[in-house]
Amino acid sequence: MPSLYHGCNGGFVSQFNDLFGPIQDEFVSLQDPGRGPEPKLSAWQLLASLVYHVLDGAGALSAHVYQLFKVEIKDSSLSERRQRMGLEPFAWLMQHALKPMADGRSHKSCFYKKMRLCGIDGSRWSVTNTPQILEKMGKAASRRLKAAFAKLEMCVLVELGLHNPIAATVGLKGEGEWSLAAKLLESIPKGSLLIVDRLYGCGKYLKELVKGCELAHSELLVRARSSNRSHKIQRLSDGSAMVSIKLRKQRSAVREEVRVREIRGRIRKPGGRKWSEVRLWTTLLDEKQYPARELLELYGMRWEQEIFYKELKLHMRGSDVLQSHTPETAAQEVGALLMACSIIAEQRAEAGRSGQLQPLSISFVKTLHKISALWAVFEVSDGLLDEESRQEMLKRVRALIVREAIPPRRKRSCPRKVRQPVCSWPRLTKNESNEGEFTFEIINFP
Repeated sequence: MPSLYHGCNGGFVSQFNDLFGPIQDEFVSLQDPGRGPEPKLSAWQLLASLVYHVLDGAGALSAHVYQLFKVEIKDSSLSERRQRMGLEPFAWLMQHALKPMADGRSHKSCFYKKMRLCGIDGSRWSVTNTPQILEKMGKAASRRLKAAFAKLEMCVLVELGLHNPIAATVGLKGEGEWSLAAKLLESIPKGSLLIVDRLYGCGKYLKELVKGCELAHSELLVRARSSNRSHKIQRLSDGSAMVSIKLRKQRSAVREEVRVREIRGRIRKPGGRKWSEVRLWTTLLDEKQYPARELLELYGMRWEQEIFYKELKLHMRGSDVLQSHTPETAAQEVGALLMACSIIAEQRAEAGRSGQLQPLSISFVKTLHKISALWAVFEVSDGLLDEESRQEMLKRVRALIVREAIPPRRKRSCPRKVRQPVCSWPRLTKNESNEGEFTFEIINFP
């Protein structure tokens, strides 16, 4: 197999291998049959080129293959090769290549009382309307009946304090968000606190979430739907309560129950007069060690998953429309984008560590652009720069990224409106926001 290490140390190729090298042999075994003539471009080199291709954002895949490995190959040949690769190896990659990165010593904002903050949420990609796509994928409903593009459902397990993807699944057969999310429960890192939104806050999903967290020796914090009923068992000293949620199996009169701690609170946005009531269910049962007010405020970290999707779609991809023309290559593109996001998350973590800053103080966009430019310089200067010069350049680029760190976020809120509303969402006609502190209050159980 051709060596992956063409190019200088410190460049993209070596960074890619440092991060994903441990799973190289197993990935290759899914692709290269081990017989016949040796291919011009190995499966692992094609994967590295595809990740670099989505990172760079400009140019053809064949140009990036040549830039990294000095292999001349046509784009049509690469397209045929990707078609033969199919979905299976990339589905495997999204479960095994990605991993948690935050360090409890350097990245304290990524943890709550030594528990790694993680989240699961779904999103959709728009896919070009080719015959191959439309044959297998439908269009979502919108205000004007059907959406413009076919949709690819995706669900990602994310490290909230670093915006680092840990595992992901995509649905090519019309699977819903919960079906995809259930496959991610086995990937929850040990000792984590999983924070999820109210889609999962019902008895139907609560049992599976609690079971998944128990198997991972982790905890759960989920926003409960207001329509769900719970039975109070014991009122706790901080105003929360131990409750049981009844579960009924389909086509059966047998009832099960799940016992969790319920926190009821209300939140007022800056400049607002109305309060929004919130119900949370958690497996953190000790009210003295995990006060209700702390958990009510901590739930706001779930929004970091939405910011992760913004970085992935708008900053990394440039839009929420994939460039691929078949369902399989669309899934491959999503896998490559997530691996690229993981690489940038690692660079953010290193820059933050060098500047003694928390990872989210480091700009995703500036890290992406500056590190990508540095890798391009490294590749074309192969043989011109010695190792000491390359390391000094990397050090200076990281220092520049730290110097341009993001100032503390403004404490502001925006109305929950959209420009093109679906169903009952209000229409946004004018941008507006209010700055100030959020107000949190615990509603005591009777």
